Amino acid sequence: MVSKTRVLMSIVVVAALGAAAYVTRDRWLNMQGVSAQNAGGNTGNQNGRRGGSRRGGGQSLGPANVLVAEAKSADVPVYIDGVGSVRPLNTVVVRSQVSGKLATIEFQEGQDVKAGDVLARIDDAIYRAQLDQAIAKKAQDEALLANSKLDLERYVRLAQTNAGTQQQADTQRALVAQYQAQIQSDQASIESAQATLDYTVIRAPIGGRTGIRNVDVGNIVSTGDATGIVTLSQIKPISVQFAIPQQKLAKINRASAANTLSVEALSGDGKTVIDNGTLAVIDNQIDPTTGTVKLKANFPNDKLVLWPGAFVNARLLVQTLTGAIVVPTAAVQRGPNGTFVYILQPDDTVAMHQITVGQQDDVQAVITDGVAAGDRVVTTGFARLQDGAKVLISDGSDPTAAPAGQPAADTKQPDATPKSGERQHKRRNQQGGQQGGATNGTNGEAATGNAPASSPGTPQ
Repeated sequence: MVSKTRVLMSIVVVAALGAAAYVTRDRWLNMQGVSAQNAGGNTGNQNGRRGGSRRGGGQSLGPANVLVAEAKSADVPVYIDGVGSVRPLNTVVVRSQVSGKLATIEFQEGQDVKAGDVLARIDDAIYRAQLDQAIAKKAQDEALLANSKLDLERYVRLAQTNAGTQQQADTQRALVAQYQAQIQSDQASIESAQATLDYTVIRAPIGGRTGIRNVDVGNIVSTGDATGIVTLSQIKPISVQFAIPQQKLAKINRASAANTLSVEALSGDGKTVIDNGTLAVIDNQIDPTTGTVKLKANFPNDKLVLWPGAFVNARLLVQTLTGAIVVPTAAVQRGPNGTFVYILQPDDTVAMHQITVGQQDDVQAVITDGVAAGDRVVTTGFARLQDGAKVLISDGSDPTAAPAGQPAADTKQPDATPKSGERQHKRRNQQGGQQGGATNGTNGEAATGNAPASSPGTPQ
């Protein structure tokens, strides 16, 4: 029992000694960490002061490099854009007007035909026989009419000499009239049979281009065929149907009342004009589901750049602004108080002017107030600009390069890659941070990340 107690006491003593050793080790490590942190903080503060001095030096980088453009007076067209589809000016599904076997096809697929050209022929044997039958029936009735007229003359003479009765003469007169009506019916039957026979020759109802035929020679065609023989489309000229917002309708109506409006068809890039046409019609109602109104324009399509069924961008010219003040769109800036531009002053400073933009696109903006023709507006280099700031006019070849004797305005490459001087500066700051201790991350970031890079050749 005593031996067991001694063993337990030994175990307790060893455990206590081990715990005390770990506690002492942790205290020693914490003291070492605090010393390293203080040393790193001092070094980081020194680096921060160095970075701060370089930021202060950034204030002495001199005037900002900018590009300028001159505001000009020009005639600016006002367009209304819409998206639509190309449609044939006229389209016809050519169908047979009589039933029969298709004897011949006399067109090539994709061929341009004129109105009246023969497209196909149907076997006409039955219909020609029906015409001959109608002609023979008329000849028979004409012979009966001639005989009835002779009998009528005889009955009239007999009635005058009292050799015959007046009733016989009147009956014969009615028979003559009956044969005359029968001949008229026979003539109508002949014309109907002739028209049916003519329908066996299928002709183009309009001028246009044929598509892919839907039936081959030898097939039986009829008037009930849904697909028809071929579809004929008039593509020269051609039409484009597009939609515009209903808010633009009043302006279009006023412009179209004055003269015929021109329409431009644009390619897929939205810039290249592929054909020019005129506005043909404005739809008589607005689509309530989309709030748009349909417009139709006709194009000559001489080069066949427009094809039925294709989507196309249409641009309707409704007005031309004469003598408008235009500046590059890049010069227009937006702030809390609205749009403004920086105008270059004679002393190479810039003045901020509030402006009113009439309209703008990707290239130029129309200024209705705030800029005069001849003013030089800043188009690039806005990061360091403010009202009254000094600037240097760059020639546009290298916006980041500074003139001789002046420090560079920005040492960042166009792809945001730091230059050699900046990389060297960061490496030195990182070395200082490592010597001072990696735990003081706040001071190290302020010294390295926020300090602007010096230009090549600047003393470190």
